[in-house]
Amino acid sequence: MTSSPRRAAAALLVAVAALAGCQGSGSVTPTPAQAQSPAAVPAGLESFYGQEVEWFPCEAEGAMNEAASDTGFTCARVKVPLDYEAPDGETIEIAMKKRAADGQSIGTLFINPGGPGGSGVGMVGEIDNLLSEDLLGSYDVVGFDPRGVGSSTAVDCLSDAELDAERAGEVGDDGVTSAAEAEAEGKESAAQCGAKTTTPGLLDHIDTVSAARDLDVLRAVDDQDSLTYLGYSYGTYLGATYAELFPGNVGRMVLDAALDPSLSASEVTLGQAKGFERALRTYVEDCQAGSACPLSGDVDSGVQQIRSLLEMTRNAPLTTSDSSRPLTHDLASDAVLGALYNSANWGTLTAALDQAMTQNDGSLLLRIADHFAERDSDGSYASNGDEAIGAINCLDYPVQGDEAQWDAQAAELTKVGPTFGAQLAYADAHCKGWGHESTRERKPITASGAAPILVVGTTGDPATPYEWSQSLAEQLESGQLVTWKGEGHAAYGRAGDCLTAAVDGYLLAGTMPEEGLTCEGKK
Repeated sequence: MTSSPRRAAAALLVAVAALAGCQGSGSVTPTPAQAQSPAAVPAGLESFYGQEVEWFPCEAEGAMNEAASDTGFTCARVKVPLDYEAPDGETIEIAMKKRAADGQSIGTLFINPGGPGGSGVGMVGEIDNLLSEDLLGSYDVVGFDPRGVGSSTAVDCLSDAELDAERAGEVGDDGVTSAAEAEAEGKESAAQCGAKTTTPGLLDHIDTVSAARDLDVLRAVDDQDSLTYLGYSYGTYLGATYAELFPGNVGRMVLDAALDPSLSASEVTLGQAKGFERALRTYVEDCQAGSACPLSGDVDSGVQQIRSLLEMTRNAPLTTSDSSRPLTHDLASDAVLGALYNSANWGTLTAALDQAMTQNDGSLLLRIADHFAERDSDGSYASNGDEAIGAINCLDYPVQGDEAQWDAQAAELTKVGPTFGAQLAYADAHCKGWGHESTRERKPITASGAAPILVVGTTGDPATPYEWSQSLAEQLESGQLVTWKGEGHAAYGRAGDCLTAAVDGYLLAGTMPEEGLTCEGKK
């Protein structure tokens, strides 16, 4: 989660490992094929749970089209109520994309990449680079776009050109510097999104509780008696919410890089400001220990050189290979922030900083920023994540505090996170102006009665600090934590054999790893 719709740094993993592992030891959950009796259908929703879903070949570009050529993936659309309190009213559609198991399937593994606003439909197309060969051989994998996102009934706020302009910001602009300004920005965003989003009422019904209820419909129409699920980042909040609502329907669930559901918006941004500042220092130390690092002196000096570069671009953007798109402060900050999500990106960040600092060329930093915003080379955006993230967050996080408190919180963010803290400020003020009010209470999730839930935490995670994974594992009645000593956001798919074995052992054999397992290895 980030505080502003425009600050939607990608939660998708960029570099991954596909290493199969052996199983651990501990409690055993039955295989999906041996799960409990079919789950009960909530009253009034029989037509949604009982709908016949037609799977059709997905077209090569990733869009949904029955007439398109076969790509090896199948796609489907599922109808769900816009408002679960009025199931006889308007309906919307949820898009799914399936990769069939390479071998004999033991069931369906549902995945969510995070965000909020990340596309599970898009993630499935890259899943071979993320999941182990054993998982790919044993599970059909289904990605879905949550309501408001991507190929599902979606939020729409800006054209591609308008999004380019918003991401770039204005030269000489110091950003949002007061609660009043943030609230006004929220009102403007609400007007833009309200005008362009064609489904009436959608902006009031893209909360995570509704998305979790959609997920149970997806489980049912895919003929799964229980939900087998792997969620990253925000996807852990979606998974935990599902477990709270439908504990008896939980099968094997893995939540990697957890959000703490009890935290307020201001507490989340404070944790992230600290996390990214720590990650920046770790990156600088790593850079200076290697070759071709443009950052001289000690770690403090190196961090300050990056801040100076970012500040310089505020008034003097760097030229890039695209003469119409100079590297502004906002784009440069997005690039550095985005690269900190995965330590595998650090070499590219070093090359980009060297290019910017020694050649006054911002081309590579711009490419990094565009990558994390999912902007293609033709100027189009692969998803609406930048637009959906703020709309979903404002429904999930009730506004707390007043202008004086928000200004004080912004000052604290800048103090603990002098590089990025200002960009994370004023979440509550923005949502106050947004006006689509949250009805969600921020409190611990216990999911009483659910099957064992495996929580994965990374000690150096900047976006979802390790303490949040510890907290969620403690909150969940059946939660158990496995730790990876590493850097970057989320672990499974890039953390090496130990972590792969722990997760695969549970998803494939239902065997939880030993209590207190800590894995080391890759960064």
